[in-house]
Amino acid sequence: MNLIDYLAANLSQILSLLIEHIKLTGISVGLAILIGVPLGILISYAAKVSKPILSIANIIQAIPSMALLGFMIPFLGIGTVPAVVAVVLYSLLPIIKNTYTGIQSINPQTLEAAKGIGLTPLQVLTKVQIPLALPVIMAGVRIAAVTAVGLMTMAAFIGAGGLGYLVFSGIRTVNNSQILAGAIPACLLALLIDFLLSIVEKLVTPISLQKGETSAKKKKRKTQKATLALFAVLFAMIFFVSSMGNSIKADKVITVGSKDFTEQAILGNLAADFIEDRTDITVNRKVELGGTQVCFGALQTGDIDLYIDYSGTAYTDMLKHPPISDMEEVYETAKRELKEKYNIDVLKQMGFNNTYVLAVTEDTANKYNLQTISDFAKVASTMKSGTTFEFLNREDGLPGLQKKYGFTLKESISLDSSPRYTALINQDVDVVDAFATDGLLKKFSLVTLKDDKNFFPPYFAMPLVKGETLEKYPELIPVMEELSDVLTDEIMIELNYRVDELQESPDQVARDFLISSGLISE
Repeated sequence: MNLIDYLAANLSQILSLLIEHIKLTGISVGLAILIGVPLGILISYAAKVSKPILSIANIIQAIPSMALLGFMIPFLGIGTVPAVVAVVLYSLLPIIKNTYTGIQSINPQTLEAAKGIGLTPLQVLTKVQIPLALPVIMAGVRIAAVTAVGLMTMAAFIGAGGLGYLVFSGIRTVNNSQILAGAIPACLLALLIDFLLSIVEKLVTPISLQKGETSAKKKKRKTQKATLALFAVLFAMIFFVSSMGNSIKADKVITVGSKDFTEQAILGNLAADFIEDRTDITVNRKVELGGTQVCFGALQTGDIDLYIDYSGTAYTDMLKHPPISDMEEVYETAKRELKEKYNIDVLKQMGFNNTYVLAVTEDTANKYNLQTISDFAKVASTMKSGTTFEFLNREDGLPGLQKKYGFTLKESISLDSSPRYTALINQDVDVVDAFATDGLLKKFSLVTLKDDKNFFPPYFAMPLVKGETLEKYPELIPVMEELSDVLTDEIMIELNYRVDELQESPDQVARDFLISSGLISE
């Protein structure tokens, strides 16, 4: 599907995410101005605190955005709040510095004249310093606002929405049209905001300091004011309409989340649609949040009520047990200990096992006669791997696998989600980790190596539900059990393939399956 076709087919979703992005950016920049300008004024008067405040602002600016978001999840949860806080923090530096610079650059003689006519310090600040510093302050606000538009794309990483949802989804499914559908509106929005704020910057600059004839400048100001008023009304309408839509709430609501890869997005939508069809519960969807720790942390804090994880992940990554291959032992241990330690209920195990596999291209498999991981271990010293961050650092991932099979790779690099498949096809890496039900395995005709020493634990999907939620809504148990009974390896491979190769949306694939299987009506 080319870009034009994608835009036409998904216009309503793109517009909805654009409005969400505008709201989040507007709130963030507004709060940054309310915090940054007073701080800039403060440090211009109190020299002792200027260095600490600017140093803190510089340090925050240097922290990678993903790291800051990940750090805030345990404290602020997921969704809008941590996303807004992160963007506010990143927006402070240019606003603080420009406010400080603008006030400090005012001619001392002007300030002396103001004091000479009897103005109080507060009057000097409000009637002289701030008005004269406004053009410089607005330049800082422009920088902060344009930067905020780009940073807000990261909000999708923690379920806050915005245009970043399309970018991350497109990267995950190797869908360039979807990536562009998120990136192009974000770019245009940044340019629009920069244009509007440049008008504000000119409006707050005294006419006497602008070039040209006074009459022409006054006429131009009227046009600029009209333009700003038009966009102000437009943005106000956007906020009002979207707020009205968000104000509709049902009596019984739960939030279903998912991790940030294809199968998880499908499972999250399957669970949400099926729950809404079988019960009177309204489901708030928070799909494609992030990795295991993001979703598990969100479940613990109550930001989500239910998501589907895997038995091996719970056993090794959450509960820190060494990997074993006994399916029943893994499931029963995970079920018992998650309830005891976290008051999280594990429902019936689903019928498919999305275990880890190592995958290579057909050419590599034929060249080295690779069928098993033991075969691979013999030539691993010449191989370069591209694996997900989790696989590279988990005991049931690459570290444990190397110990079990006794091999060392030539080089290991981290490549999250679908880019590792692209790197494999482009021969940038020789082997990748994958999940047994990945649709991209079928899309790229990859060869999966048999785990002949049974290292990988079973990864049967299983719903995790917050204990308080299950007590309140016990009807979730039979609903999720019914869904668990119909999902198999073959079905999940096909559903994943429809998203990864045929470029269908996860929500539509999930709904189509439920309808075609007779589980829900149209």
